[in-house]
Amino acid sequence: PTMEQDPDMTPAEPARRILVALDTAEVAAACALAERLNGAVGGVKLGLEFFTANGSPGVEAVAATGQPIFLDLKFHDIPTTVAGAVGAALALKPFMLTVHAAGGPAMLRAAMDAVGGPGSGGGPTGGDGRPLVVAVTVLTSLGEDDLRLIGQDGPVIEQAGRLADLARGAGIDGVVCSPREVAALRARCGPDFKLVVAGVRPAWAGADDQKRFATPAEAVAEGADFLVIGRPITGAPDPVEAARRIAAEVAEAGG
Repeated sequence: PTMEQDPDMTPAEPARRILVALDTAEVAAACALAERLNGAVGGVKLGLEFFTANGSPGVEAVAATGQPIFLDLKFHDIPTTVAGAVGAALALKPFMLTVHAAGGPAMLRAAMDAVGGPGSGGGPTGGDGRPLVVAVTVLTSLGEDDLRLIGQDGPVIEQAGRLADLARGAGIDGVVCSPREVAALRARCGPDFKLVVAGVRPAWAGADDQKRFATPAEAVAEGADFLVIGRPITGAPDPVEAARRIAAEVAEAGG
């Protein structure tokens, strides 16, 4: 059963934008951190490492802390397989999940059909409670040299724009992008298209393995809806204090 969240623990608006990447394979550690961060962030991201190690029961355990779940498995396969995977994920009641935009229009439409179709709701933003489906554009670990090596010539922003257009045309709710693409994608895709921004790092944190990153204030000022942040929070001596510090930066940027 899902723990009922104390109304006093409901995150304030700036904090709702923060999704913490729980980059661990340990269920106990993920649950402890998720519970500790209740009220300080808008949800937690569980990815491939955690899911491969723990499967659905692990996700359910973290969800029982009361945190909304961003299920970041980046589905990318033939349309019927992705539709089946998205349908299976609905049992976990994530508020958001990911697919790869590069899977193509038929795959993207199949993913949307599996959650009930475009315009049928939208996670914590209202509607019937279906998850938001967001498509990954260009991984934040990739630079332009990397794109050339995999046959995608041209600036990252052009590739991200092409994939965002493809996703929007297929009815996808939004995309995952880096902060460097936010302003252009917001202008290109309009105000209602969700921009989930990875590679966000406060000025007081190191870059680690992100090649395209910006501060939370910069990302929100450019038009980000959600900020995915990992080590600056999870690796901090006091994760709650770090999350609140980031929320304050978001608030200052008008978030």
